[in-house]
Amino acid sequence: MQNTNTLLVPIDFNEQSMFAMERSYVVAPFLKLDIVLLYVYEDNGINASLMSEDEVNSKIQKKLDSIVTEAKKRSGMNVTTIIKKGKVYRQIILTAKEVNARFILLGTNNSSEEIRMDKNTIGSNTLKVIRQSKIPVITINGKKISRFVHNILLPLDLTKETRQKVTYAIDIAKSFGARITVVSVLWSKKDKDIKDELLQQLDQVRWFIEEQNIKCTSELLEAEGGERMLVPRLLKYIDKKEDIDLVMIMTQQENKLVEFFLGSAAQSIIRLSKTAVMTITPEQIGNEQLIF
Repeated sequence: MQNTNTLLVPIDFNEQSMFAMERSYVVAPFLKLDIVLLYVYEDNGINASLMSEDEVNSKIQKKLDSIVTEAKKRSGMNVTTIIKKGKVYRQIILTAKEVNARFILLGTNNSSEEIRMDKNTIGSNTLKVIRQSKIPVITINGKKISRFVHNILLPLDLTKETRQKVTYAIDIAKSFGARITVVSVLWSKKDKDIKDELLQQLDQVRWFIEEQNIKCTSELLEAEGGERMLVPRLLKYIDKKEDIDLVMIMTQQENKLVEFFLGSAAQSIIRLSKTAVMTITPEQIGNEQLIF
């Protein structure tokens, strides 16, 4: 994993983005990351017709300055601010690269500039950031207060990429002193070969994680109703466990879960999960290999 040293937190002073910022006070110290607060306003925003660009920047900067002292005190880390003008998702992506961010921490549905879609989707800016980001994106939808990561939920299928994200889970688990729960969902009980393969992989992954001195449990979840029940089954499991603080999902898959991780179901997990969700892509993992 590349050597990066900042946590980028886009904010717009609305409730969910501010809650995400407060979560950064806990995340950053554990990961030893400085915090960068980013405010982006659109060219066609309401302020554009009432104030000059300098006046807009000054007004925003005063608000940012008012929270920096508290942010430094509560996080114990260095906190800086950046103001950008332009498309929200684009400036978030560009700024992440500029500040060498390791993660983007994003409150979901937190902006008046977000385009609201149906109940199973997330805002357009959030979705575009997740799809285009070259680094992992952590989305915060709920308001659960915790030490942020006690237990990481790692849903796996049988593809190479989804297995490789185990390396990210191990890295985060070590940073937080967290344990890992590995699950797979079986939606076709009649396919004994798939079930046996999933169980074998769960055992192999659990063994691999435990070899890194991390506590790990594994479980095969069964879902009635076929593939469409995968997300509800995972969400039900998360709610039942109560101690899961981070769910790790992929944005791309070779097979089986393509619809799940790229379509509306992926957005359902990010939007409906009360637990923070970390989204990564296979490209972020590079050539790392796991041998089970």
